[in-house]
Amino acid sequence: MIIVPVKEGENIERALKRFKRKFEKTGAIRELRARKNFVKPSIKKRDQMMKAIYVQHLQLQDEQ
Repeated sequence: MIIVPVKEGENIERALKRFKRKFEKTGAIRELRARKNFVKPSIKKRDQMMKAIYVQHLQLQDEQ
């Protein structure tokens, strides 16, 4: 459970912003979306490899 103490005289919008940030850091929404559809382990591995290749390609372009 996420607890966001609201300081006296603090704007409610600022407290809401802190709550949203904490909630996003927990990764609950990301996990729910990932669990929505089953992805085979081989496809997860393939996606990770493709992402690694893409990032490596970007890094090589930055060096040149």
